[in-house]
Amino acid sequence: MKQKFNIIESTCVPLPLENVDTDQIIPARFLKSTSRDERFFGENLFRDWRYRDDGTPDPGFVLNDSRYGGEILLAGRNFGSGSSREHAAWAIAGYGFKVVISSFFADIHKNNELNNFVLPVVVSDDFLAELFSTVKADPSTRVRVDVPAQTVTSLATGRSECFELNAYKKYCLMNALDDIDYLLEQRPKIEAYERKNV
Repeated sequence: MKQKFNIIESTCVPLPLENVDTDQIIPARFLKSTSRDERFFGENLFRDWRYRDDGTPDPGFVLNDSRYGGEILLAGRNFGSGSSREHAAWAIAGYGFKVVISSFFADIHKNNELNNFVLPVVVSDDFLAELFSTVKADPSTRVRVDVPAQTVTSLATGRSECFELNAYKKYCLMNALDDIDYLLEQRPKIEAYERKNV
C-alpha cells in the first residue's frame, strides 16, 4: 500500500528465527491466487506457522500472541532467503507491517519490500539481539524508525543505530511514489529535455 514514510514509532512483533525463507513467509500454494489484494496475502502471512492442520490458530506462534503487535517486525538474520517471489513482500505489507528489522536480508527480498512500501532496516547483530531481549521482557517496548535521519532507536534503552537506505528509494518512500509514479513526476523535465533536443 502506498504511504508516506517519515517517523514510525511502534511496538514490535519478535520473530527470532534465522534463515526464514519466502516459502515460510507465504507458502507456494498461495502463489496461484489471481488476487493482488495485499489483505489476502496478509491473512496468510506465515500461514503454516500461524495455523494448525485443522485451520485453527496455533497459540504458540507469535502472531497469535495477544501480547505482541505493531507495525514493526523484528526478524532473525538472513530474512527472506529462497525464491524471489514478490508475494512475500505483499504478505508482510498486507498484514500491516511497515518496517522489518533484521541484521541481514536476502537482496531480492529486500528490494521487493522496498518496492511494496515496507522498509527493511539492517542493524548490527548485537543491536538486534538487544531489541529481541527488550521486547521479550516488555512487549510494550516501542521502537522509533526515523526515515529522514535513517536511524532506528530503542525507546526503552535509548540505543540508536543508523541504517543504509538508497537515496532514490528513500525519496520514493517519503513521497509515497512507486517507480511509475516517480517517472510521471519527472514528466515535465523529460518533455522539456525532448523539446530542447529535437
